[in-house]
Amino acid sequence: PQMDEGIELSLTIAQIIQRLRGSHLHSQIERQAKECLHQPDVKLESLKEDVRSFLKTSGWERKLQNAVYRELQLPPRHPPAPPEHLKEPLVYMRKAQASWEKRVLKSLNSMSTELLVPLAHMRPAAEQKELTNKWNEMGTDEPDLSRFRPVYAPKDFLEVLIGLRNPNHDSSEDISVRSHWGLIQVPLNVRDIPHLREAYSELNLTSGQMGIDDHALIHPAVLCTHSLFCLHVSCVVVMEEDSAAAQQYSRQGCPTGLRADLWALILNATNQPQDVMHYEQLKAGVIQHNLLVDNLIYKDVKLTASNDDYYFVFEDFLYQVLLCFSRDTAVLEHFKYNSATPPKSYIQGEIISVIPFHGFSMYVAPLCFLYNEPSKLYNVFREMYIRYFFRLHSISSHPSGILSLCLQFERLLQTHLPQLFYHLRQIGVQPLRLAFKWMVRAFSGYLSTDQLLLLWDRILGYDSLEVVAVLAAAVFAFRAENLMEVTSLASAEAVLADLSTLKVMPLIQVFLFATAM
Repeated sequence: PQMDEGIELSLTIAQIIQRLRGSHLHSQIERQAKECLHQPDVKLESLKEDVRSFLKTSGWERKLQNAVYRELQLPPRHPPAPPEHLKEPLVYMRKAQASWEKRVLKSLNSMSTELLVPLAHMRPAAEQKELTNKWNEMGTDEPDLSRFRPVYAPKDFLEVLIGLRNPNHDSSEDISVRSHWGLIQVPLNVRDIPHLREAYSELNLTSGQMGIDDHALIHPAVLCTHSLFCLHVSCVVVMEEDSAAAQQYSRQGCPTGLRADLWALILNATNQPQDVMHYEQLKAGVIQHNLLVDNLIYKDVKLTASNDDYYFVFEDFLYQVLLCFSRDTAVLEHFKYNSATPPKSYIQGEIISVIPFHGFSMYVAPLCFLYNEPSKLYNVFREMYIRYFFRLHSISSHPSGILSLCLQFERLLQTHLPQLFYHLRQIGVQPLRLAFKWMVRAFSGYLSTDQLLLLWDRILGYDSLEVVAVLAAAVFAFRAENLMEVTSLASAEAVLADLSTLKVMPLIQVFLFATAM
């Protein structure tokens, strides 16, 4: 086994070197190394050490470390494994995802046929000029979108997840009758509270937390000292530009003023001239070609963010980011390593990278509070999407995949709130049907923004979406008394309708660390 581990490690190192070798960072470091040869303190007899020392003191070594750290966060890529295994090891999951994608694409094609709108076409010169002029105020446009409808809504996707079965698994062998109470019937391993306590130990009741201590009834002097200490540590992390330290720090929450820098560091989302240029190229693609998907993006923003008290002011940013994202072929590279396959719609060299569903724009909206420069906002969103958000709308066996989150939510309720689960089932209410819409959007649009950002701090800090399922269960626990009184689906929905006053961290802490085992 040790030898296998060694082979595995050297394979990973070789792959990372290969991937970074062609990168812009590699050519930058190479150039810096050549330029430093003219410096008087670089001697021929100690050339290797001197160049290395120069790269360290000038900050390039840290940039390289962050790039390696980012590569390690992305899914592993093993050449010996067949490509489909890299995407998803379970055959029935791969098939389910493929048939779901076909269904979505069919829906898009039939919309195109029905409305006589091509999937893509070149914009006339006058339209290109008009779009260029109003790029920063697209929200003022009121196109007639009444004919367009979202390709699917989260509840359609939930039905697909509910119908999923492992053909090799005999459900009669299931030891636990409880599993038949829930909607998700696939055998995946999800963590229960004892394991979650271990994995999320930094969230325990005695550790300091952003989102609790900054609101606690503590003597102002103590609170001020604690806040200054947190601020000092986060400033050091940002100045050191250390991705791994930023991720560890984020587990206990980020200070508001430094969150944007810390998240960009964790994601290694840079805003170098080449990143800005990439964004400008995507923008040029939007201006040249009109895609059917553009109408779906407009419609989604109008239906969701534009009607939201927190996010309506960011309408223009959302159009810019999402229209560019729909054309970004760099996103496609990532699809080699997850169960989803992008819909390929080649039109004059254009490819649609992702077909948006109802609520998709809410993945971007909260980030607008942190980044006001479109190219930076774009890069951070793209990294968030390829690391986390894509998992919320694709079928896979990954522990952060939406299937695992649904199963984990149901198991947590069945194990720790069995009476509530049973009561809701008795009146014909499936808890997952109520919680699914929160989880599929990682709670965006349901929590107040400050609370949502505290939740996303922990997603980034633990590099996992598990905390989303935990919060969903914690909301049910918090409202359990009221839910035990309800006698219909409508009254259960009413109890859970407004989450905007909830405080995320106390709910998660109490649920994980103060629930009797």
